[in-house]
Amino acid sequence: MSSILGMADTQQVDARAERTVSRLAHRIGAFAKAHGGAEGQVAHIGERGARIVLVGEDGAWGDLVAPTYAIAEQAVTKSGITVHESFDGEFAAKVTTGPYEWKRMAGIQIGG
Repeated sequence: MSSILGMADTQQVDARAERTVSRLAHRIGAFAKAHGGAEGQVAHIGERGARIVLVGEDGAWGDLVAPTYAIAEQAVTKSGITVHESFDGEFAAKVTTGPYEWKRMAGIQIGG
């Protein structure tokens, strides 16, 4: 009996993970469509999971959080975007920052 219950739990976890992958891939695809295409990078964020940073062809950027690094990798693969190993200078240079970002960065520096 315990092996059947264990198998059911595994199938339920796998189904939940697949739904999460599909939902993230859909959101990545929507971002890419809205911004003329997109590239991304996946980074561990500790126990919280993994962060998917997206940069659109128009310079817009955004991010998503996945519960695990494996789910994040599956989502970016399923979405079909180009994935970078790191957020290096060439990739980071594609990000366009506007007044909002500059205000936020200045606020952080002066304690706001």
